Amino acid sequence: MEVILHIYDVTNSGSDKTNNTILQINKIFKDGIGLGGIFHSAVQVYGDEEWSFGFCEEGTGVFSCPSGKNPMYKYRECIVLGKTDFSIFKVNQVLRELSREWPGNSYDLLSKNCNHFCDEFCERLGVPKLPGWVNRFANAGDTAVEIAGNTAFRLRQAKTEIVSASKVAYRFLASVGSNNSIVAPESPGNSNRGTPRFQVTWFKNLVSTGAKPSGTSEPEDPDENIIQQQQRKDAETSLPQSSRHDI
Repeated sequence: MEVILHIYDVTNSGSDKTNNTILQINKIFKDGIGLGGIFHSAVQVYGDEEWSFGFCEEGTGVFSCPSGKNPMYKYRECIVLGKTDFSIFKVNQVLRELSREWPGNSYDLLSKNCNHFCDEFCERLGVPKLPGWVNRFANAGDTAVEIAGNTAFRLRQAKTEIVSASKVAYRFLASVGSNNSIVAPESPGNSNRGTPRFQVTWFKNLVSTGAKPSGTSEPEDPDENIIQQQQRKDAETSLPQSSRHDI
C-alpha cells in the first residue's frame, strides 16, 4: 500500500500579517533556493484519512482528518514516500502505539512537532522518512537551542570552578600569613627550614651585632689578632716620655 505525505504551509497564527510572512518565507527558502520553510505534514495510508500530531492539554496528540483538507493550514503538495508491506490491521496497531507514545501535552515546536511524528510513523511503516527540507528549520532551531544550553552550562561550570579555585587560593594565602606570626611546631617537614620567628630574630642579631646563630661559630682569625697587637704598640710609642715616668 502506498504511503503518501501531505504538506501544508503553516498559516494558523491568527494574524494575516504573520501568515503572509510565513508564505513569503516558504516561497523564498523552499521554492526559490530549496532550503526549507515552515510546514505542517501528515501521512496517508489505507483509506482517505491522513494522520498527524498536534498540541492538546489532555489525551493523545495524534489525530486524523480527510487527506489534503486540514482547515488550519494552506495545502501545498503531496509526495509518495513508498509502499508498506503492513496490512491495515498492522497499520492500525502502529497507530494505537503512537497514540499512547505521543500525548498532546508533549508537543514542542522545535523538538517534537508534526513532522517528527510523521518521521516516526514512516519509519515504523518501513518507508523513507520525510525529505530534509520539510523540517529543516525546526531541526536547525532545536540544534541552536541545544548549543545555547550547552554553552550556558559550560559557562556556569567554569564560573563554579573559578570560584572554588579562588577560595582555595584565599585559604592558602591566609595560612601563609598566619604562619609568619606563629611559631610552627617542630616536624620533619619543616625542621630544615626553621621557623619564621627564629629567622627574623637571627637576622636582627646579625645586623646589629654581627652575631651568628649557635652552631655556626668559627675559630678566631689569627691575622686579626696580629693587627690588634700592632695597633696597641703604635699607641704606646706615640705617648710623651713624661707620661711614661708618671705611670
